[in-house]
Amino acid sequence: MAFMEKPPARKVLLDDTVPLTAAVEASQSLQSHTEYIIRVQRGISAENSWQIVRRYSDFDLLNNSLQITGLSLPLPPKKLIGNMDREFIAERQKGLQNYLNVIMANHVLSNCELLKKFLDPNNYSANYTEIALQQVSMFFRSEPKWEVVEPLKDIGWRIRKKYFLMKIKNQPKERLVLSWADLGPDKYLSDKDFQCLIKLLPSCVHPYIYRVTFATASESSALLIRTFNDKGTLKDLIYKAKPKDPFLKKYCNPKKTQGLELQQIKTYGRQILEVLKFLHDKGFPYGHLHAANVMLDGNTCRLLDLENSLLGLPSFYRSYFTQFRKINTLESVDVHCFGHLLYEMTYGRPPDSVPVDSFPPASSMAVVAVLESTLSCEACKNGMPTVSRLLQMPLFSDVLLTTSEKPQFKIPTKLREALRIAKECIEKRLTEEQKQIHQHRRLTRAQSHHGSEEERKRRKILARKKSKRSAVENSEEQPVKHSNANNSAGSGASSPLTSPSSPTPPSTAVEHAPL
Repeated sequence: MAFMEKPPARKVLLDDTVPLTAAVEASQSLQSHTEYIIRVQRGISAENSWQIVRRYSDFDLLNNSLQITGLSLPLPPKKLIGNMDREFIAERQKGLQNYLNVIMANHVLSNCELLKKFLDPNNYSANYTEIALQQVSMFFRSEPKWEVVEPLKDIGWRIRKKYFLMKIKNQPKERLVLSWADLGPDKYLSDKDFQCLIKLLPSCVHPYIYRVTFATASESSALLIRTFNDKGTLKDLIYKAKPKDPFLKKYCNPKKTQGLELQQIKTYGRQILEVLKFLHDKGFPYGHLHAANVMLDGNTCRLLDLENSLLGLPSFYRSYFTQFRKINTLESVDVHCFGHLLYEMTYGRPPDSVPVDSFPPASSMAVVAVLESTLSCEACKNGMPTVSRLLQMPLFSDVLLTTSEKPQFKIPTKLREALRIAKECIEKRLTEEQKQIHQHRRLTRAQSHHGSEEERKRRKILARKKSKRSAVENSEEQPVKHSNANNSAGSGASSPLTSPSSPTPPSTAVEHAPL
């Protein structure tokens, strides 16, 4: 097959879900404009940081591009007169910092390509749509029966995954969707095993998995074709969105959202849990559950994008579960992500933050019980229940599923072993990242405590007490030394020299600084 005959050399693969932070450090005024110097950092390591220089017009251009979301973002307004005054520039610098903070606090915006290109042009300068078109064109050289109808621009959130509406030439009425994706940082399969597993996906039959029509892969990417569903995904249903619209427009600031009815929540939830259990029993890592990866087919949910874990792509919710060291297996990741999905099905929107301290009223306390077991502070601290445990909970245990389709997914023993090793490697990277974040948080808290006003006052009090004790000890030592000197002088030269006994230190209570 001609698809990617000459793949590019393997390069270091970025995890696009690692959060970027940005601090507007300074400004410099040139003849006709002001430039703002921004320190950008990827993740928690200060060593992984760089400087960029941006003008106000660059911020304005970014803001115009983000208007597709419908959000009212706090970009400081333009000013034509007096825009070079020192006080105005200082005030604008604060406003630009606040603008960036608001964007980076939004989970969808913080992962979008527009922001990545703005903050990290060195790593996000490529035109991924053009790259995808090139690879798809190579594929069609040897598969002439397929034809591209149109690109489905930005319908997904991933920067390195692109979609095209397709048709078969001798079946012009049937619509299909092609997805092309580059490799991610969690690709641990050998090239041979990776390609074999991708080509196995069309053979996977399950009532709650969306069928793959065709799949192929090279050493550096994969291409899959599925039937196009004009009804859209579960997220489209919740957000009242059109499937072909861009991801930012559909989901970033929806005007109408609606939680599902209790029976829908019970049925869809049970179907999703059943397919997760099936994959876990097969030893097939998933880790990519969210509402946009669940296709709706009538009253049936079907899981999408099984290829993501084979490609090594990071999860949509990765920045959430990396904060919790007990969510350290792909099975527990799936359960935690199911909690996010259940929250969205229940309330028509994602949670404001995780862990969730308290849940709004729901249509059933059985729903809240499942949410508490997957999203609460206690759950995130102590660990996730198993999928089998969730299936036994009252919300899902009485749901009757009627399907005649028998699940089938035969994975050869050798490939099962390759999957097991790859899964362990993915979990190891996750565990190491969680450990680093945990250590960073502890250090940050310690530094914050050490520099707090209360701690400074406490240290001053301790220092004064120590100074007073030293003064008391010195005053007690002086009479002893004077007495010893007089005794030595009165005893005559024949008296042997004796060492004075060591003074007993005063008994004091040991004060412990809080750790």
